Amino acid sequence: MRKLIEFIRSVYAAVLFVVLEALAVSYYAHSTHYTQARLLARSNQLAGGVHGLMAGVHRYFTLGSENRVLLDRVAQLEERLARYEEVVAASRLDSCLQGIGESKYRFAVASVVANSINRQQNLITLNRGLRDGVQPEMALLSPAGAMVGYVVDCSDRYAVAMSVLNTSFRASGRLAGSDYFGSIYWDGVDPHVVVLGELSKYADPQPGDEVVTTGFSQYFPEDVLIGEVESAELNETRTAYTVRVRLAAEMSRLTDVVLVGNRDLYEIRELQQSEQIEQHTRLK
Repeated sequence: MRKLIEFIRSVYAAVLFVVLEALAVSYYAHSTHYTQARLLARSNQLAGGVHGLMAGVHRYFTLGSENRVLLDRVAQLEERLARYEEVVAASRLDSCLQGIGESKYRFAVASVVANSINRQQNLITLNRGLRDGVQPEMALLSPAGAMVGYVVDCSDRYAVAMSVLNTSFRASGRLAGSDYFGSIYWDGVDPHVVVLGELSKYADPQPGDEVVTTGFSQYFPEDVLIGEVESAELNETRTAYTVRVRLAAEMSRLTDVVLVGNRDLYEIRELQQSEQIEQHTRLK
């Protein structure tokens, strides 16, 4: 019974306190115009804060849908940009072919879709294939005309080329302005440097000398730039030089290539494999 009386008293005291506080606030609010203005400003500030909080909560719960809309928009813009860049790249590469007259070589252009430089057997994938006139054994040059590699296989829409940075790559090269030539290959060490081996001891290669193709290769036309002599040393028997050649093509930044095909290649090969040639070979 005593606890009930104490509870009623505490409730009565609380109600009385709230009533007195309300009367005091009401009296204060209506005492002057200044106090009315301050209370109105405070109430508006409080109401604005509550509304801002609710708006923030609403935005938080709608972020997921907004992000999906933004991602869809980004994907659309990326697709448009990719189409635009492809058109620009094709236009830029086509300009490389202007002014090239009819010759035994035919030219095409392509963009690089995959390229590696950190393996022993590096390959380059192109976005052009058989339907675009690309065929195996076509040479790959950089837009500036430097050696890059040669095509080894094609599908209808794509081609795969052996990079000059491939330990199976072979071509012939010589010092520019001379008749001394040797074999070009990559030793798998430096992605910026290839080797010109078996160069005559009379060649006297010097740092900075240009190295170009000989034209003996079935892939590359004559005088395609390979790079510059970085260093040279005679072999143990002092009969030939081994020359390290810094590549002219920046293989790590390769985005576009020019393809060169020899129109006479298959005719020459067919002739070399003819029965008459085989007969003369057997007679010897």
